[in-house]
Amino acid sequence: MLRALARASAALGPRVAGWARTMASQQLLVAPPGALLKPLSIPNRLLLGPGPSNLAPRVLVAGGLQMIGHMHKEMFQVGHVGGSSGSLGKGQGAGPDLHARCPQIMDEIKQGIQYVFQTKNPLTLAVSGSGHCALEAALFNILEPGDSFLVGVNGIWGQRAADIGERIGARVHSMIKDPGNHYTLREVEEGLSQHKPVLLFLTQGESSSGVLQPLDGYGELCHKYKCLLLVDSVASLCGAPIYMDQQGIDILYSGSQKVLNAPPGTSLISFSDKAKNKIYTRKTKPVSFYLDMKWLANIWGCDGKPRIYHHTTPVISLYSLRESLALVAERGLENSWRQHREVTAYLHQRLQGLGLQLFVKDPALRLPTVTTVAAPAGYDWRDIVNYVMDHFDIEITGGLGPSTGKVRGGRRSEWPGMRGGTPATSPLPHRVPCALVQAEVAVGGSPGQQGHPCENTLL
Repeated sequence: MLRALARASAALGPRVAGWARTMASQQLLVAPPGALLKPLSIPNRLLLGPGPSNLAPRVLVAGGLQMIGHMHKEMFQVGHVGGSSGSLGKGQGAGPDLHARCPQIMDEIKQGIQYVFQTKNPLTLAVSGSGHCALEAALFNILEPGDSFLVGVNGIWGQRAADIGERIGARVHSMIKDPGNHYTLREVEEGLSQHKPVLLFLTQGESSSGVLQPLDGYGELCHKYKCLLLVDSVASLCGAPIYMDQQGIDILYSGSQKVLNAPPGTSLISFSDKAKNKIYTRKTKPVSFYLDMKWLANIWGCDGKPRIYHHTTPVISLYSLRESLALVAERGLENSWRQHREVTAYLHQRLQGLGLQLFVKDPALRLPTVTTVAAPAGYDWRDIVNYVMDHFDIEITGGLGPSTGKVRGGRRSEWPGMRGGTPATSPLPHRVPCALVQAEVAVGGSPGQQGHPCENTLL
């Protein structure tokens, strides 16, 4: 048999080569890139910027599982499959077990989102895109041309929301505040009374400035004025308390790559019944087909109808998101909030002990997941950030959007802040203050606090 196949292959060889020449109408002008012929090499870094975050081992394992079809029953149908039951990926290829439960990955993700959002909203799902994609999904589906849209702009995310609202054709009214400040109930009520908006946008965790926006009472206030409340929790979810239903939040979204420690590229979103009614009674179609919530509600099983193909979901990313939500469920939301609060308090104490100034003045308004620090006088923040990355493989970052140039000091007239995330899973949170001391010595010649115990620490 093998000899016969070998003879057939030898006989067909010239003919196959001829077929290949016939199929190609032109010669290749671009050679295979040499860089792609080498193994991929990725440095091992501690990511303490505002995101993305380092992945938990279990999430890394999930990302290496075998692909399945995005419409397979393991993704979203109730059923029985071969293999043992248990966590995602366990028992693949094992002997048949008619009592093993199909994972229903998308449904489990929905349940996880409902848990971390603290909501019972049926219209809850993951969007195939980053947090920006979830923001657009919210605005594209809620706003119509001519709608009044009130936006809290105290950082870059309010700026982005206002920009998207303008592109839709909404009448955008921006409540502008300097970075580091929040909105009081009185200020919001003045805006609601004046502009009669259909939607108010607030950012719970403004990562560009490190401020934490209080949310108690804002949903009730919005509903008093027949307005929906949209909240961005990309940088705060699982690090700061949020209660979607109890706080009267109508649309809530977040990202996968921050406190959830999952790869970037998926986002979480949920709509209250009031928000759902606004979507389903629109006079015009949403400007995006990809983000049309009626289609997404169907593929995520939120409308009670048979699921129809809409787009190819990022299957591997959904594995990782499922596992990151599972880790939060196992740890418990309250424990996650507590861990972030404790780690952040420790970090703030160490940074202030070095003589560094925290950007947000009121401790109650400091975001537990992103700490903003003014660059020390006499130093270029870029030098410090680059030194910490180059010598310690630790990522911290500079100001973003309106927070750039808002922290004063040093030889230049204005300085952006330095931002650092504080995920509760980060090893050795004392490493950042010690690295900053050594960076200060290296790039400026003298530490902010002579003789500090970190000065000669090797990280």
